[in-house]
Amino acid sequence: MNDPIITIEGLNKTYEGGFQALTRVDLTIQRGEIFALLGPNGAGKTTLISVVCGLVNPTEGSVVVDGFDSVSHYRQARERIGLVPQELTNEAFETVWNTVSFSRGLFGKPPNPAHIEKVLKSLALWDKRNNRLMTLSGGMKRRVLIAKALSHEPRILFLDEPTAGVDVELRRDMWNVVRGLRDNGVTIILTTHYIEEAEEMGDRIGVINRGEIVLVEEKAALMKKLGSKQLTLHLHTPLTTLPASLAQEELSLAADGHELVYTYESRKEEPPGEQPEGRGISTLLAQLEKEGIGFKDLHTRQSSLEDIFVDLVKERL
Repeated sequence: MNDPIITIEGLNKTYEGGFQALTRVDLTIQRGEIFALLGPNGAGKTTLISVVCGLVNPTEGSVVVDGFDSVSHYRQARERIGLVPQELTNEAFETVWNTVSFSRGLFGKPPNPAHIEKVLKSLALWDKRNNRLMTLSGGMKRRVLIAKALSHEPRILFLDEPTAGVDVELRRDMWNVVRGLRDNGVTIILTTHYIEEAEEMGDRIGVINRGEIVLVEEKAALMKKLGSKQLTLHLHTPLTTLPASLAQEELSLAADGHELVYTYESRKEEPPGEQPEGRGISTLLAQLEKEGIGFKDLHTRQSSLEDIFVDLVKERL
């Protein structure tokens, strides 16, 4: 995938009063991907979206959207973007149909009832098209926000914390909606502080902290490169200390000596065909047998994106 639809270079944003919300942000979004921008609250996610969407002017740097500079060709850049904000700011007394149709008109697009119908059906809102917004559930109101953002047929959709404060079942429904949009050719940029959401949805993961892009990586490569694995052995007889032959930093005792934990990294570069962790485990088991240490069970654990994220943020505190 090497067709960029958004290119951000040298982006800085300093607000009046001196607060620097973004620092030297360089980022490329590829056409047709789901890009998950992950970061704690206050990390700069919403500011970055606001700059790309033309709602906030950058202090320095440039943003190019589908070939158009976001400042010098604001209108062309903005009409290619749909934005779903965090807040539910719906016109309570309007119907779903009128609200979505009006949003299309705001971008100077001629009426297209067929497109509005298609959007509403794709979001399971067709049966609610004549309902006033005030009568809808919170989940349905969020779907209306997406429908409004899609009304003018954008090529890019920004979802700013789309499932904040909603229950797990609705969150999964939203994920399915987002996947469907991507399958229809819409590029999705998703900001979230839910680790599970980024891990579930993103083709690539970007981590932002204190206004800086800490890392951008394909999800699978990130998990492989930065993830660690743990082998936990449940011992027959608890140990108070590790024998000298096992005294290495990758080994530790847990559960009051009832468990021996071996941590091995999958980030190390090794020659093709070699599996260092496999060799390490074989050596460990042989050492345990030599020491007369028996175990009754074992299990392995792959580090999650949450572990990786916490480590990355800690490194920069």
